[in-house]
This record gives sequence, structure tokens and C-alpha cells, in this order.
Amino acid sequence: MKQDILINATAFETRVAILEDSRVQEVYIERSANLGLVGNIYLGKVVRVLPGMQSAFIEIGLERTAFLHVADMAIAAHSPSASQAPASLPPIENILFDGQTVLVQVIKDPIGTKGARLSTKISIAGRLLVYLPKETGIGVTQKVEDAEERTALKAQLADLLGEHADGGYIIRTAACGLPLNEWQNDIDYLTRTWENISDAVKRHPAPHLIHKDLNLAQRVLRDMVTADTALIITDDAANLSELQRFAQDFTPSVFDKLTLAPIERPLFDAYKVEDELSIAMNHRVDLKSGGYLIIEPTEAMTTIDVNTGSYVSGRNFADTILKTNLEAAREIVHQLRLRNLGGIIILDFIDMHNAAHAEHVMDVLQKEFAHDRTRISVHPFSPLGLIEVTRKRTRESLAQLLCEPCPMCSGRGCIKTTRTTCYEILREIRREACQFSATAFRIVAHPDVIDMLLDDVAPHLAALSNQIGKNISLQAQGMFFQEQYDIILL
Repeated sequence: MKQDILINATAFETRVAILEDSRVQEVYIERSANLGLVGNIYLGKVVRVLPGMQSAFIEIGLERTAFLHVADMAIAAHSPSASQAPASLPPIENILFDGQTVLVQVIKDPIGTKGARLSTKISIAGRLLVYLPKETGIGVTQKVEDAEERTALKAQLADLLGEHADGGYIIRTAACGLPLNEWQNDIDYLTRTWENISDAVKRHPAPHLIHKDLNLAQRVLRDMVTADTALIITDDAANLSELQRFAQDFTPSVFDKLTLAPIERPLFDAYKVEDELSIAMNHRVDLKSGGYLIIEPTEAMTTIDVNTGSYVSGRNFADTILKTNLEAAREIVHQLRLRNLGGIIILDFIDMHNAAHAEHVMDVLQKEFAHDRTRISVHPFSPLGLIEVTRKRTRESLAQLLCEPCPMCSGRGCIKTTRTTCYEILREIRREACQFSATAFRIVAHPDVIDMLLDDVAPHLAALSNQIGKNISLQAQGMFFQEQYDIILL
């Protein structure tokens, strides 16, 4: 399957689109205003040790001091008590002292008034391996569950490293099945990176940023380029030069795939990425056959409903249903990847009474999911005709990144009718008339609400005014939305 990677780079944002067979499958976005610190390595200075909390505050040059707990220290990893309860770890006051210089890595970004969380267990991620310079031994990602395969992978890396290897390694899923020369390229990249970090520590006083984690475009070169990748196209000459330097130093096989896009049209417009992003913001996705999907993400799960719509082709009704469901299965996988929806996903295909048709749909679904780089589990049709899918959450969904809850409906997806708002106002006036001794009331609301209070609801408003013995005046406010109103006591 041919793969192209598009990189749209600007001063405020970098967007990456992964195309497979000329169609957008995944989109990654990194904004300069929201850059995280996780993965960055700092040379810090201990400001204060807190024995009671078994923690220390470390100055790393940020607005707030960062936080280091004894359980996140490399010494704990080498200690025989590392696997025991935190209370049995060496006391932090025996390890750190005020003014001490310490090399740390951010493992959690600052949140609110809390500073960043740190660790002295440094890890440097490559495309195939993770290097742990302060650890020993070889580990394998938990995604590789077969015991024999895990043992074989460890032996393969141990032979490659030889007897004089420094530090520990974790084998990533992407390494499985790849030739040893690619493993060696990753080892060389990680070794050079650690050497650069070690040199920087000697040259800079604390606090100082020693190593910044790769930006999105560089991570793409490290993690997403495969043998199927034909071109990596960027629309920014400066970004191209930066990526070429990075590729030359760390991923030489990628260098010849990098190219600059022509300037006739915006890159994402030329490859219809903007159109796909627009569709991904909608609940409804139309299929070419005339059918459509309804995609409804919720806090607990995502539901996807398949409908035939206007599609009536086919020799009979069962044939129409099968063709719609097959097209829907392919589009569902595409939308899940594009929108990066994770967690529990319920698929409600159109009911099929033919078992062979249902099996065909399941086979297509499994085949399409095989291209997804995220961990997937697909369960067969339930007695209710539903398919349950679990897809690992790896990052924010596209909607979470690009959107926010609607201020009108607070994320409900609908707003109260004008009449409902009018009746709420009448109940609220009755309630306030019982609680407060106002001489009159004034209703401030959206013009449509005021119009209804003067028209259909006018008899009820007059009856309420007579009942409470107070005058009620009205005031339209165009800046209010339909559900919003104020009741002013005069």
C-alpha cells in the first residue's frame, strides 16, 4: 500500500497528514501555543528537599519549580527495594541535598498551579528501541505477548549490542520483523543522542534545557516512515532543510524521500485534506452509494449507526443491505483513524439475515483494521446484531483538539425551544415572587423569546401578573442566546 506523508508547517502550527493510496487516513496536529514539555531533559538544581513528602522541588528554568518524588529516581530502579512499596525506598534526604545539580526528564506537564513532574530515569525513544542510559538489561514492549517471541527478540538485540553495551533497552513493537541493519541504525541514533546530552551537561550550568524532545515533523520521520512510504512532502523550505539535516544525521534512509511542495496551491488543499477534516467535524458521513453513517462520540463510548439512505441498487433488498454494509465497514475504519476515536466503539450495521453476508462484513472490517497502527480488538456480531470494537486511546481525538463545547447547548447537541424557555421564565417568576418582596419584575431575554411572550404566551404571562399582583415588563437582548434570560427584581 503506497503511503505519502504531508507536512504543513507554519510558525503557529504543524499539521501532518498520512495518506494511503492517495486518501487521508490519519492527521496529527501540534500547535506552538500548546507545546508540551514531556520528554524534555533538563539539568536542574535542587531547591528544597521535603523528607515528609519524600519529594524535592527542582529548579529547571520554568515559571514554577518542578516536582521529583523518590519513586521516580534512578537509584530506586537499581535498588533491591525498587519493586517494593514506596515506604521501603531509600529516603530522599539520603540521596539529594539543597543546591545539588541533577539531570531530570519531564514525565508530566505542569497543570494549573502544579509544576512539572520529573524523573531521573532518563529514557530516549527511537523508532524501534527505547534507550535507558541509567538502567541495565533488555525489555520488550507488553504488546508482544508470545513468550518465545519475546525471548527471541531479546537474544537478537543482545547479540547486536555485544558484551560491552552500556545502559538498558526496550524493544518497541515496530522492531518486530525488521532487519538487523535497521535495529543498528536505531542504536546508533540513540547512542549519538545520549553522547550529545552528556556533552551538554558538561558545558552548561544548572538550570538549563539540555535536550528537547523531537517536534512533530521529526517524530514523523522517526516513527511513521515505513518501506511503503513513497514521498514526504512539506510546504516550508526552512522545515525541509531542518528535516534533511535530521534525516542525514539519524535516519539516512529517509533523506531521498523528502521533497518540497510546489507553491501553486496550499498543500492540504491540493491533496483534499481540508475536505476530509471538514467531514470529520460532522456527525453524519455520506457514503458514495447513497447510504450514510451517524457517528456519536460520548464520554463512555462511541456509537456508529449505518443507514441505507437513498441507496436502492442491487438485485434484491438483501443485496442492497450487504453492499451498504460493506461500504460502511471500510468508511468506519477510515473515520475512526482520521478522527482518532478510541475506547469502546459500538457498530450498528443494517440487520442482515444471511449469515454469509454478516461473515463477509466482518472479514472486510478485520482486513481494514489491519492497517491501523493503534491496538484494536474486534468482537463478533452480538445477538442484537451489534459489533463491539475497542481501540486504544493514544492521544486526543481530532474533535477534542480542534473543537470545544458549544456555549449555546453546553455540548448537548441541541437547545431548548423558545416555548420551553418561556415556560421556564414563568416558573422562575412565580418562584422569586414567593421568595422576594419586589415591586415589579423585568424579563430580559432573546428577541424570539420576547416575541412569544407577547404572542402565544401573553395570556399566561398576564394571568401570572394578576396572580402575584406585580407588574411584569419585557426587554429584548440580542446578545443573549435562546436559552439565556435574566429576571430583574425592581
